[in-house]
Amino acid sequence: MSTTTIKELIDAGFHFGHRSSRWNPKMKKYIYGKRKLIHIIDLKETARGILTASKFLAKLAGSGGKVLFVGTKWQARKLIETEAQRCGMAYVNERWLGGTLTNFDTIRKSLKYLENFEKLEESGTTKGYSKKLLSSLNRKKRKIKKNLEGIREMHKLPDVLVVIDPKKEHIAVQEANKLGIPTVSLADTDSDPDLSDVCVPGNDDAMRSIKYFLEKIVDAILEGKRTAENIVKAS
Repeated sequence: MSTTTIKELIDAGFHFGHRSSRWNPKMKKYIYGKRKLIHIIDLKETARGILTASKFLAKLAGSGGKVLFVGTKWQARKLIETEAQRCGMAYVNERWLGGTLTNFDTIRKSLKYLENFEKLEESGTTKGYSKKLLSSLNRKKRKIKKNLEGIREMHKLPDVLVVIDPKKEHIAVQEANKLGIPTVSLADTDSDPDLSDVCVPGNDDAMRSIKYFLEKIVDAILEGKRTAENIVKAS
């Protein structure tokens, strides 16, 4: 498992927190100090968090566990999609629909509708529909694809959530907590670390820090998968 250096974290801008007036006091143990009203994050804690998260996710992936990546802020959207696809995991990067986890059966019904409608399109059946009906069905299709495309192949609840900015994604985190699904979060100084099972303190607004975090996490997941495959081959 690759190591994380303080220089790498500085280069990625992990140390920049929010204005001190916006902090969550529960993040105090992760804060190194303050500079010009901006909290500076203790990067030793960040490195420790990334290592803990990487070990946890490598072990989970090695046992066949499924990860759901969540990050809907604009800085994270493309990175979430790219990295989730790199390790073959599900993702939500547009909008978290309330009940995605706690009302999972309804979400699956929406995806089943999408699947059935696409089959009708492929067969040419929709050519006989009126323009008004077809327009309405296409609007519903676009809405479902936009919000749920990343979880089309997620046929059961995930084993863990990887979250960028748990404060913004508080509904997703709340649903996971309610169902006992662990969460690994990149959390800035305005977040509540107690809501995440593994809190990685760091700048959750900068694309560089988000990219670094996700790449490390996904590398660990892939390493866990490879290790499991090698064990199977050797047995």
